[in-house]
Amino acid sequence: MALAELAQTLPDYAKDLRLNLSSLMSDAALTDQQKFGTLLACALATGVSPLVAAADAEAGAKLSPEAVHAARAAAAIMAMNNVYYRFTHLASNPEYRTLPARLRMNVIGAPGIEKADFELFCLAVSAINGCGACVDSHEKVLKQHGVKTETIQAAVRLASVVNAVGAVLRTL
Repeated sequence: MALAELAQTLPDYAKDLRLNLSSLMSDAALTDQQKFGTLLACALATGVSPLVAAADAEAGAKLSPEAVHAARAAAAIMAMNNVYYRFTHLASNPEYRTLPARLRMNVIGAPGIEKADFELFCLAVSAINGCGACVDSHEKVLKQHGVKTETIQAAVRLASVVNAVGAVLRTL
């Protein structure tokens, strides 16, 4: 099922989500790779199968195989990192922040696509997963790569809508 078709299955109380999803998918603030990679990574972060399938279909038609792989990798690595770094940030004992993570994160260094786009996917997933430490870290890298504030905001707006669509779909 295409994303637009899936959006039409949302109940009337989620009409704003349908409208927001439609407008964000046509927003020029993101390149196609940024838009569809963020869409796929965020759909994967929700874990809602129909949303993942729709996002996968949309992304597969618009992205290179490397970009699809990178979006999937961003969702996977952030599922791990967001838990770990949220813990080190929230734990009362500051000693945890001084210890090496000792978790493999090779994909962050070599994502197979433009580093800034991969970081954007990671930031969007981190926003969904609620890891402030990861949001700050990825936003800092994005700014070092010259990514505009409006581009970052557009990715997080897309993440928020995808997350909300997933929340509604989980209740149907």
